[in-house]
Amino acid sequence: MPTLSDLVDQIKRDMDPSRVGMIACHNGVVRATSRQGDPAEYLDIDVKQEAWDGILNDMRSRPGIAAIEAHLFTGRRLVGQDVMLVAVAGDIRENVFPVLEETVNRLKREAVLKQEKITGKS
Repeated sequence: MPTLSDLVDQIKRDMDPSRVGMIACHNGVVRATSRQGDPAEYLDIDVKQEAWDGILNDMRSRPGIAAIEAHLFTGRRLVGQDVMLVAVAGDIRENVFPVLEETVNRLKREAVLKQEKITGKS
């Protein structure tokens, strides 16, 4: 299973150093509670691969972005386990941070399928 370090290492191996001044990362994990505060046991995760690939290709074309690597852990993920890793490399933070946030949001909204198991509910 990949780690954030693996994603960053891949970017560093393949990048053009003249285009990269920073790499920003996201490491999503399964929370012990839902957004509403209910106790959660796990998430079942799947991906719409075509949507995932399209989002990454779109975000890689943004101004100042040199590379984006991402990984989604599919299947059953327990509280505390990693769910999604994203690393964005680019020229300056004003370009990189917004793309990192938009990439994570779009992947979650458009390409990730999840079913949350709330304690005491089926």
